[in-house]
Amino acid sequence: MDLFKIKEPNTPLVPIIISVPHSGTNFPPELKKHYKKRMRNFIDDTDWYVHKLYNFASKHGITIIKANLSRWVIDLNRDPESVPLYNDGRLITTCTPTSDFYGNNIYKSKNMEPSSTERQRRLDSYYWPYYKKIEALLEERKKQFGKVLLWDAHSIRHKVSTIQKNVFPDMILGNNDEKTAHPELINTALKSLKSGEFEVNHNAPFKGGHITRYFGKPENNIHALQLEMNKILYMDDNELTYNKERAAGVKNVLKKTIIDLIDIMNLI
Repeated sequence: MDLFKIKEPNTPLVPIIISVPHSGTNFPPELKKHYKKRMRNFIDDTDWYVHKLYNFASKHGITIIKANLSRWVIDLNRDPESVPLYNDGRLITTCTPTSDFYGNNIYKSKNMEPSSTERQRRLDSYYWPYYKKIEALLEERKKQFGKVLLWDAHSIRHKVSTIQKNVFPDMILGNNDEKTAHPELINTALKSLKSGEFEVNHNAPFKGGHITRYFGKPENNIHALQLEMNKILYMDDNELTYNKERAAGVKNVLKKTIIDLIDIMNLI
């Protein structure tokens, strides 16, 4: 089973890589039956169709890496030791989660939940290969251009009460309180995202997950930004199906943002 899919650009390369770690839906055959069937049939925490919103990127010299496994098998945007990313009391799932965002158990029974040995196996087999591939892609671009930006693409339900009581903003740009990217990149991304009709927050309620924090080293000319977006921007109100009309507006803003970031990367 392929752990991830790489979509290479069909135009000259630019110093940007897009990562989509949470839109995978696959389960390894040996693990599939460990999960509750009714939950596995609709993997609620999936960032459905996010990769489709960035299908313009290959025409602009950008490589996309998309994970194929469900985040319920391995959550690529969590600390490998499951150290919490936030300490404000919200529900935080682990690197090998045993519940969904609402606290519902996803395994059929306790004895099917991953042991410490199984958690380590999943890190070795599923987690670190994704990180090593991103690292290789970033190093390739940095070698060619002297600098590189990783854009980590996500989405979330309109409201998740275990995280916060209110509905989420339309879009949230995360950079761990401006630690993971050059200020010009952050300012450009915010300005471009706000050029559309969407409400855009900065580092609230999400500051960027482990991928952004792990790879974002602006002092080493490796920058990272995370974009979280509300699913109803590009799905129907029930967050079940892709809505082409809604998605078109989102894609226009994303395209402008990415193109503006390509331009500013030449100046920083």
